Amino acid sequence: MFDKGWTGLFKQATQMQSKLAEIQEGLAEKTIEVSTGGGMVKVVANGLNEIISVKIDDELINMNDREVLEDLITGAVNEATKKVKEMAQEEMTKVTGGVKIPGLFPPSAE
Repeated sequence: MFDKGWTGLFKQATQMQSKLAEIQEGLAEKTIEVSTGGGMVKVVANGLNEIISVKIDDELINMNDREVLEDLITGAVNEATKKVKEMAQEEMTKVTGGVKIPGLFPPSAE
């Protein structure tokens, strides 16, 4: 009886691992777009938290204000990172049924 319990548990763990791998593959194809400065800076990231693109409005470049530009880019990248983590957590929660498995979820910035 003990062996059957472990076999079933191992099978469930293997199935969950397979589903998690599928979710990670799906996250690679999902994107998040964030803008700051009223849309003057736009950052697109995929679900694996890779920055896909950064767009900067010509008006902002013409301002010649490095500090403002740097702040807007930093804010957009940080917001994109936060939204990607939230999206990944939502997807993972679908598989785990709301159970937070240590090491599975990235630490929240809250």
